[in-house]
Amino acid sequence: MASAPSKLYTDDVSLLMVTIDTNPFFWSSMKNSDSFNFSMFLSHVISFLNSILLLNQLNQVVVIATGYNSCEYVFDSSEPSNQRAERMLETLQEFLDKDESLSQEYSVDGVGSSLLSGSLSMALCYIQRVFRSGPLHPHPRILCLHGSPDGPGQYVAIMNSIFSAQRSMVPIDSCAIGPQHSAFLQQASYITSGVYLKPQFLDGLFQYLSTVFATDLHSRAFLHLPRPVGVDFRASCFCHKNTIDMGYICSVCLSIFCQHQTQCSTCGSVFGKTRAAVEPEKKRRNMSQGA
Repeated sequence: MASAPSKLYTDDVSLLMVTIDTNPFFWSSMKNSDSFNFSMFLSHVISFLNSILLLNQLNQVVVIATGYNSCEYVFDSSEPSNQRAERMLETLQEFLDKDESLSQEYSVDGVGSSLLSGSLSMALCYIQRVFRSGPLHPHPRILCLHGSPDGPGQYVAIMNSIFSAQRSMVPIDSCAIGPQHSAFLQQASYITSGVYLKPQFLDGLFQYLSTVFATDLHSRAFLHLPRPVGVDFRASCFCHKNTIDMGYICSVCLSIFCQHQTQCSTCGSVFGKTRAAVEPEKKRRNMSQGA
């Protein structure tokens, strides 16, 4: 999968956007249940990034930290070499401190979801800037290293990002490092023709990354990469943000609801009644609330 051929360097030059999950709640749960911690995860990721840059001197890597409350660019290989190495860990640590301080302002039961929708949007915005920067650019792709549980409240934003990536012909690769599969990332990889993988042994994460996700888009046509099996296509309702198997869909804007609605809360379309019959009822309800 590639963008417009007339604007590409060569087949093996890649722009890799990597989103890493830095959610403190998730990594705290991993520390309690497994020997794999954030420091080990980061060492595997850094080794993988170095291998990408060694494969081709024209390759570019950008890392986005996906926190609990915010997202931030923490590494860009296009920056001067005398600054990027020392700034990456410093920038990441600053981001972790800021995101953790923001997380303490909220009461969260269990492991909270990361801001995946934000990091995907930032990755796509960066790719669009590269598209508009000049006549030549590398093959763009996104790799999500994610472990936190899916946040149903982000369903609409994540799906919008997925369809934007599909339209721009940008594949989204996914590596689920948490204890459970991610329905959002399964759908993202399936829709954009990316690769979804959940490693069995996190101690060998670098081997998984280097053998599955290090290959450029042109070389993938000659390799047998993991194929999607049992993709979870369930959606989240717009009313309660719950994952549902069956629901009601607005015929106008395609909003999804778990319960029957008389009027779409997204676009205002009326279901089963004429608008003239609904307006007096809506006016009475507003007046009662005001009283």
